[in-house]
Amino acid sequence: MSPQQQRGEETRSTILSAAVECFAQHGYDGTGVNEICQRAGVTKGAFYHHFPTKQAVFLELFNRWLEEVDQQLAAARAGATTVPEALLQMAEMAEGVFDVTDSQLPMVLEFWNEARHDPKVWKEMISPYRRYRDYFSDIIQAGVKEGSLRKVDPDVVAQIIVSLTAGLAWQGVFDPKGANWGKVVREGIRMLLKGLEKQQV
Repeated sequence: MSPQQQRGEETRSTILSAAVECFAQHGYDGTGVNEICQRAGVTKGAFYHHFPTKQAVFLELFNRWLEEVDQQLAAARAGATTVPEALLQMAEMAEGVFDVTDSQLPMVLEFWNEARHDPKVWKEMISPYRRYRDYFSDIIQAGVKEGSLRKVDPDVVAQIIVSLTAGLAWQGVFDPKGANWGKVVREGIRMLLKGLEKQQV
């Protein structure tokens, strides 16, 4: 990478970091390009060189966050020998995700809020939501096949897992000190597994 390319990447990262702070503090609608530029210490010209619109920044942040989640899920699944073990390891990830002071969880709330009235954002949001349902459905099917889980409707279980996580994410943003939300996720998955695991005879 040339020095010019490196400077460009640094500027891009600076803009994204500033946007996270602005969106989390003022919301998507309450944040303008001017505010992002001021916080990032860049000109509008530099901003528009990297991003055509504020929404483009918003969606890139969302996709980067999803990439981090995907990497963690893949690592948890690869490091497990059974499906129940994989699900428990995935639940362990929640500790970092639900630490609102050190995560992009407040930003996720902004993504959901913006998706309510922006068709493009809704399309970007619903696609991974459905992908995660399919992802967990495949995992549950694998558990049934390996004999660690009893026969269940994998789509229903996947919907429960995704809904549990999404619902707790909302609570984590609105009431961060109301509970140890990472622990709630872990215990919730443990309880779910008790009903799913095949009884050994």
